[in-house]
Amino acid sequence: MKRAILPAAVAIAFGCSSHPPDMVVAPPHSGTTGAATTQPTMTPPATKPLAYPENHPGDAVDTLFGQKVADPYRWLEDENAPNVKTWVDAQDKLARAELSRMPERDAIATRLKELLYIDSLSAPRKRGQRYFYSRRHADKEKAIVYVKDGEKGKERILLDPNAWSSDGSVSLGTWSPTWDGKKVAYAQRANNADEATLYVLDVDTMKKSEVDVIEGAKYAYPSWTPSGDGFYYTWLPIDPKIKPADRPGFAEVRFHKLGSDPKTDEIIHEKTGNASKFIGSDLTKDGKFFFLSIDDGWTSNELHFRDGRDKKAKLTRLADAGKGHYRADGFNGNIYVMTDEGAPRWRVFRVDPKKPERAAWVEVVKEDPTATLDTFAIIGGKLVLSYLDKASSRLEIRELDGAKPRKVDLPGLGTVSGLVGQTDDDEAYYMYESFTAPLEVHKLSIKSGKASLYSKVKVPIDADKFTSEQVEYKSKDGTVVTMFIVRPKEAKKDGSNRVLLYGYGGFQVNETPSFWATLYPWLERGGILAVPNLRGGGEYGEAWHQDGMKLKKQNVFDDFIGAAKFLIKENWTKPQKMVISGASNGGLLVGAVMTQAPDLFAGVLCGVPLLDMVRYHQFGSGRTWISEYGSAENEPEFRALYAYSPYHHVKAEKYPALLMLASDHDDRVDPLHARKFVAAVQDRSTGGPVLLRVERNAGHGGADLRKAEVEKGADRIAFALSVTSDKAQTQ
Repeated sequence: MKRAILPAAVAIAFGCSSHPPDMVVAPPHSGTTGAATTQPTMTPPATKPLAYPENHPGDAVDTLFGQKVADPYRWLEDENAPNVKTWVDAQDKLARAELSRMPERDAIATRLKELLYIDSLSAPRKRGQRYFYSRRHADKEKAIVYVKDGEKGKERILLDPNAWSSDGSVSLGTWSPTWDGKKVAYAQRANNADEATLYVLDVDTMKKSEVDVIEGAKYAYPSWTPSGDGFYYTWLPIDPKIKPADRPGFAEVRFHKLGSDPKTDEIIHEKTGNASKFIGSDLTKDGKFFFLSIDDGWTSNELHFRDGRDKKAKLTRLADAGKGHYRADGFNGNIYVMTDEGAPRWRVFRVDPKKPERAAWVEVVKEDPTATLDTFAIIGGKLVLSYLDKASSRLEIRELDGAKPRKVDLPGLGTVSGLVGQTDDDEAYYMYESFTAPLEVHKLSIKSGKASLYSKVKVPIDADKFTSEQVEYKSKDGTVVTMFIVRPKEAKKDGSNRVLLYGYGGFQVNETPSFWATLYPWLERGGILAVPNLRGGGEYGEAWHQDGMKLKKQNVFDDFIGAAKFLIKENWTKPQKMVISGASNGGLLVGAVMTQAPDLFAGVLCGVPLLDMVRYHQFGSGRTWISEYGSAENEPEFRALYAYSPYHHVKAEKYPALLMLASDHDDRVDPLHARKFVAAVQDRSTGGPVLLRVERNAGHGGADLRKAEVEKGADRIAFALSVTSDKAQTQ
C-alpha cells in the first residue's frame, strides 16, 4: 500500500546562507538557468590509494537562481557514450579485483551460499478452490510460482522464471490470478528492471495467450473483474521519443478485455500530463466498486469511485488531493477509507456511496495516539488492522463498525507483512519475521482470531547467540529517535565492536525488525547492526514522514549522524570501527552523511543512490519524487537541495573508504549518480579506496539470482571487515 523508490525516499530552512565548498559562487541575480561557463576544475589530491581510471573533470557550470553550480563530471551522464562505457568497465574491473583480494571474502561467500540456498514458501493466495504461492528451492536461482487444487491438492509449476532465459536475465514481476483461479496475468522483466511486458496464462491448459500481450506495463498491476473476462491496469507509452523522466505523465488507466487487441483497450482515465503524479485503479472482488487514485507523489492523493458494474457511470470524487492519503476498499455496499487526514497516525471511515460527501463519513477506527496504523484489509467480513507500535507490529481484528478489537498473538516483537485473504472468506494468511527469527507464514481464522504456523524457513544459524534491543537517542534538534541494535549476546561496551549502521529515511518506508540472512556472516564475526527509525519514514505516522522531506530533509541526515554519535558515546564502537550502509534513498542518506561527517566512519556502502540532487528530476523516475525532495526548478527547494546535494559537496577531504554498488539496467534511479559521485570522490579524497562495483543484467533491486546475491553480499561484508580492521587503521 506504500510505495518506495525501492522501493521503494532537503534541508531544513537552509535558505541561501551556505554553498558547497570548492564551488565558485556568483553574485545573486534574477533568472533561472544560464549556459555552461568556464570555471576552475577540481584539483586531485597528491596521492591516491589506487590507480583509478582517468576521470577527466570538465568545466560545465549552470547558473540557477543566481547560484553558479559546477558539474565537472557531466560527461558521465551519457551511459551510451563509448568513453563512458570504457570508464565503467575499467572501474568495475578495478573494484572486483580489489574486492576479490580482501581477507575472508571467499569464506564469507561460502557461508552465504549456506544461508541463501534454502527452501522457503510465501503466503498462499486463495482464488476459487485453488491456492497460488511462490516457493524458493535450495537448488534453484529464482522463486517459482505454484498452484494446487485445494489446500491438500498436488502442487504444479505455474511460472518458472528459471527457464525463461539461459543467463537468468529475464525476471518475474507482478502476478495476479483471477478470482476463480482459471487465469493469471503476470509480468516479465528483462534484467530485473522495472520495465515490463504483461502476459495472460490459462491455468488449466498452461497455454500463454498470443493476443493478450501488453507492453508498457512498468506500473501495471492487473485488477480483475469478478468473471475474469478482463482487468484494469495502468499503461505507459513505450515511445522512445518520450524522455524516461516524462513518461509517468503519459500514464493511462485502461481496461483490457481478454482476447482483444491491447491497442484497442478502453481508456478509463487519460494521462495527467504531470510526471510527478501516479495514477492507479482497483476493482473490488464483487465488482461493485471501482476506485481511481491520482497520487500527488508521496504527499497526498485524490480518490474517485463509481459503480464497477457500469463502465458508463461517472466517477464520483471521494477525496481531494492536498488533504491527506486515502486508501479504499468496499464491502456489503459500503466503502471503507483508511486515511491520515487530520490523523497523522491514520484512522478508518465508513462511507455510504449514496452520501459520499466528507461530512457524512462515519469514523469506525479512531487514530491511536501511541501506534501507527500501517495497513488495513477487509477479510471474512471483518476489519483486519496492522499497527506499528514503536516500529514493531501489532495485529488486530475488529467488527466493521470498529467494535470488539481482538489482538492476534504474534511470536514476538517483529514484523507482520503479506496479509492476504478475501472479504467473504474466513481464511487468511500473514508473514512474520524478526531480526533473529526467519520468515514464518501463519494461517489465521478471522472468526476465532486464532493463528497457526503454516510454514517456516529453516536457516542454518544459531539464533540463540544473538539478541536485539530497541534504544532511544536524541537528534540534533532534540527529537527522540528509536533505533534497533542487533548483536552477539557477548558483545561488550568497550568501543571495540565493528558496527554496520543502516538507514533509509524517506517515502514513508518503515524500518522494522526483519530477518537478513546476508547479515549473519557479519554478526558471526562479532559485528553489530544498528537500524534507526529516521524521520522521513512512516513508523511514527505522516508527521514523522513530513519532518524528513523537502525543506526538512536535513533532519534525516541529523538523525543518522545522531545515531552514530550515540553508538560512540555508549561505547559500542568508535569511528574507526563503523561502516554506514544505505541504498536508493538510503544511498542519498549515506552520501550526504559521508560528506557532512566524514570523520565519524571508516567506510561507506552506497547502493543505487541519488547523489546529484540538482539534476535528479531529469532522469529515470526522478519526477515522481519531486513531492518528496522538491525540485531545482523551484528556488526555495533548489536552495535546500543544493545545500546538501552530496555530489556538490565533495571537497579535498579525507573521506571514508567507499564501495559504490550500481546496476547496469537501473531504470528507476539512473546510475549516473553513482558514476559522477565516484569520479568526484576519487579525484578529491585523501582517504581510503573508492570503488565502483557494477551489477550486470540488473535493475534497481539488483539481479534476482541467488548467486548474484551471494557475490554482492560477500563483497559488501569483506569490504566492511577490511576497512574496519586494525591493519586499515594503521595505513
